[in-house]
Amino acid sequence: MYYRHAFHAGNFADVFKHLLLRELVRAMQRKPKPFLFLDTHAGRGRYDLALAEGGGRAPEWPDGIGRLWAAPGLPAPLADLVAAVREYNRRCGAEPGTLRFYPGSPVFAQLLARPDDRLALCELQPDEAAALDRESVYAQKARVYPVDGYGAPRAMLPPLERRALVLIDPPFEAADEMSRVAVAVEEALARSPAAVVAVWYPLSARVATAPLFRLLRERRLAPTLIAEFRVRADSAEAGLGGCGMAMINPPWQFDIAMRPVLAQLARLLALDAGASSKLDWLVPEAP
Repeated sequence: MYYRHAFHAGNFADVFKHLLLRELVRAMQRKPKPFLFLDTHAGRGRYDLALAEGGGRAPEWPDGIGRLWAAPGLPAPLADLVAAVREYNRRCGAEPGTLRFYPGSPVFAQLLARPDDRLALCELQPDEAAALDRESVYAQKARVYPVDGYGAPRAMLPPLERRALVLIDPPFEAADEMSRVAVAVEEALARSPAAVVAVWYPLSARVATAPLFRLLRERRLAPTLIAEFRVRADSAEAGLGGCGMAMINPPWQFDIAMRPVLAQLARLLALDAGASSKLDWLVPEAP
């Protein structure tokens, strides 16, 4: 696998993804009963932003978390995300007030986890899994599994807790990646029909969302909310300018709560006049 997230850590796509992930976790925690957080492609957990410097490419975090770091008047979900990153840097020993480290999805989830919430963190790449294992100290019930995360829904669902939040965030390197995602989603919902499943994806000509969207729309497996976010107008030459997240079985009124926050985030992270955000139902909730 040639993809490594260190160069991209903390960019606009991470901020978008982690904003939604944190709010999904918090929504799950409105009920006292514990739940399983299953991360199918977890990565290493901690990213040193200093390592993104050099190599002839500008780092991406200054136009992501860097823009929010000292921004005034942030809406509560964004302010809370920045506060979590500040606290994480303090724990990691960064100089006071300095943005040096950025947490990945499994660490964000661990930092929010309650004592009885359980985390299953899957990472196939040995070096990434080893690094993640060293980072899995922020929650009492976090365990790293060095396995192919596409098989995790079949192997780990339904959970003993009877409640689950599943994050599917693969590197999107293979031509059939979204087809594999669709299979994983179908297996997750077959085993845990009420599970909240979140799928992150790039808005890119090389990644076709059709297999997943067709499955969800035609099979109507569960209510599905689609969030998409752009920091610039679509351009084949400009690199990744947008991303999305499909949220299956989203919390009640999640779209209402997050629509203004995503709109504000698009204004804060805009690179040109093409920046935008939208939230639409692919499969509406039952009336």
